[in-house]
Amino acid sequence: MSLISTGFRTLVYKETLRFWKVATQTVAAPVLTAMLYLLIFGHALDGRVQVYAGVPYTAFLIPGLVMMSVLQNAFANSSSSLIQSKITGNLVFILLTPLSHWEIFSAYVLAAVVRGIAVGLGVLVITAWWAHLSFVAPLWIIAFAFLGAAILGTMGLIAGIWAEKFDQLAAFQNFLIMPLTFLSGVFYSINSLPPVWKVISHFNPFFYMIDGFRYGFFGQSDVDPLISAAIVGGFLIVLALMSIRLLKSGYRLRH
Repeated sequence: MSLISTGFRTLVYKETLRFWKVATQTVAAPVLTAMLYLLIFGHALDGRVQVYAGVPYTAFLIPGLVMMSVLQNAFANSSSSLIQSKITGNLVFILLTPLSHWEIFSAYVLAAVVRGIAVGLGVLVITAWWAHLSFVAPLWIIAFAFLGAAILGTMGLIAGIWAEKFDQLAAFQNFLIMPLTFLSGVFYSINSLPPVWKVISHFNPFFYMIDGFRYGFFGQSDVDPLISAAIVGGFLIVLALMSIRLLKSGYRLRH
């Protein structure tokens, strides 16, 4: 007997097919956005700013853009799917299935990880033409990419459960996800910040995702990658438990 239920596989397939059917919008468009960031910031600052010794600014910027794309698109996948299902009323067909709360949670998050990684790979392939990248520790790259995508997929699930209309979801993204992402060191090292903001940055979990991911390319980071991995892993566990709790309680899911 298969350890993975047919219902779980079906839900993963449905959630993956949902974004892949409109790949121009869900994959190609974010890749183009990241490329524009690279062209603008790379042109403006390359040769004027050097964050790590021996690493051009454009090369420094690329891993940050890749990880930013992974995070934002993983969040978008699970959050938009759940809010659409709630508004159209077809969420009931998932809740009535014999799927456990863990299976529903895992299916949504896994599909979000797939989309986030797909977009991240697209950004990496396109932007790598602008700079020479080294891959000092590829296992760290893979680990932080999957952990980051899983965290944002989980946050997207929580946001989708909480929101009852699209503008509430947009507020969650614009006032929480976007600031945390842009203030996480995508475009800079926190060592360049004033002391107060440097301390504040250490309370941003997105910083550890991007810093650990960037370490995999250059072998240099603002924080030891083991510490970053521990913080990111702990954050994922807390969010996963919170999400499961919300699914079990039926909060804003059953009316």
